Amino acid sequence: MNRSSPAKARKKVKKIVKATKALPLERLQYAALPWRKTNRLEIMLVSSRETRRWIIPKGWPMAGRSGSAAAGIEAMEEAGLLGVIAKEPIGQYFYEKRFSRYVQACRVEVFPLRVVRQRDDWPEKHERSTKWFAAEEAKELISEPELSELIGMFIRSFAN
Repeated sequence: MNRSSPAKARKKVKKIVKATKALPLERLQYAALPWRKTNRLEIMLVSSRETRRWIIPKGWPMAGRSGSAAAGIEAMEEAGLLGVIAKEPIGQYFYEKRFSRYVQACRVEVFPLRVVRQRDDWPEKHERSTKWFAAEEAKELISEPELSELIGMFIRSFAN
């Protein structure tokens, strides 16, 4: 039986601890909550590229851009959406983003985007699906509980 020496084991643990310290506990992302008012309140959801679950457009911070500007750019790139985005987030949610070698905790600030139109073509059109849903249905289709709750709060703000 081949056993590692205690010194090798300590070295291996130190290497793991050092690698863990290099990763932030959580990373920030910015998201757009695309909405429109027809005869009802509607929210557009976008499919994720890998698992095809329903999400809202989101992405990493962009150098020189505010959170709302980054969220607006993500909405255009992922869903072709153009509109008026709020300057302040309505809230935040947390989720775990899965990469091939690790899982990253993310905190996402959410900015409402009143959609004016959807472009005919956009960068990720052939990678994702987009669909308008009644707001309550969109809330139910979201798998992240905190985001679903945030959408519920957004819906209730229209009732007042």
